[in-house]
Amino acid sequence: MEVVYITMGVSIIVAVLFFIAFIKSVKSGQYEDTYTPSVRMLFDDELVTEKKEKSTK
Repeated sequence: MEVVYITMGVSIIVAVLFFIAFIKSVKSGQYEDTYTPSVRMLFDDELVTEKKEKSTK
């Protein structure tokens, strides 16, 4: 029965740590851009290669 109490305590601590990490990521603005990821696959790859070529010149 003691193992159940230890497991519950550890799981609550882990859940609280994940919740704190989630709150920090929301406050830092990680989830603000909801539009770009949905259309990123539609962008041309040429734009990325052009930027790389310009940065090497």
